[in-house]
Amino acid sequence: MCGATEGGLSLDGIDVKKEAIVQGRVERAGDPVGNAYVRLLDRTGEFTAEVPTSASGHFRFFAGDGEWTLRTLAPKADPVDKKVIASVGSVAEVVVSI
Repeated sequence: MCGATEGGLSLDGIDVKKEAIVQGRVERAGDPVGNAYVRLLDRTGEFTAEVPTSASGHFRFFAGDGEWTLRTLAPKADPVDKKVIASVGSVAEVVVSI
């Protein structure tokens, strides 16, 4: 896969065959949520990484193979946890609704 994903982040310059990518968008009632935070937790619930969402609500992690939890924290919203499976050679696209 090369180029931009439909409605998502560009994958230009990323060798998807060698990466396990978890990316997506945080939204509220279909609108993007910028300046939220998305945490990547391992299968035991341990914190691994955190990124802020862009103005368009997008985020991206490069993760190892396996099951992960995305914990989304945003103003005026309860935290939202979402399970995701990452595997080398694929892009896990996630939409988180808060």
